[in-house]
Amino acid sequence: MTPADFARALAPLQRRIMLAVSRGVLRAVADAEGIQQLQVTMLAGETRDAVERMQPYGLSAVPLPGAQCVVICVGGNRDHPIAIAVDDPRFRPTDLQPGEVRLYNDQAGVSITLKNDRSILVEGREIILRAEERVRVEAPLLECTGDVTADGISLIHHRHGGVQSGAAQTDEPA
Repeated sequence: MTPADFARALAPLQRRIMLAVSRGVLRAVADAEGIQQLQVTMLAGETRDAVERMQPYGLSAVPLPGAQCVVICVGGNRDHPIAIAVDDPRFRPTDLQPGEVRLYNDQAGVSITLKNDRSILVEGREIILRAEERVRVEAPLLECTGDVTADGISLIHHRHGGVQSGAAQTDEPA
């Protein structure tokens, strides 16, 4: 077999290997089914619909159009592309220290940051903890920089009637 014959014989394999991994730009997302389906533009204007997106178990996100994707085509077959990673450098936070982790939604301005000093920073306009039975805080100190309301009663603005001014004490709460 001559070198030219060998190159000709390997050409289909070489093409499949070269087409196995592509970089693309996200155009649209369909999130109604069990696995997300993306529309992705790859290579020279090659647009693929129904690109399955693999996500880590327990996490789900709907990326925005314009995000960047890494797409694999199993066996180099372009008929069944799978998105294995989606990133959007337009919105990725760039203020983390090495080792820190952030879950974020840049559109809503909310985030959870696992910091190197062992603290967890939760940021948002309103933060809701929902539990079926109770919420328990185990800490030697619980601080609040604003008012605390319990069952509709403000800690700062509540009043006790029938109390004399001066050194008088109120009874224990009923």
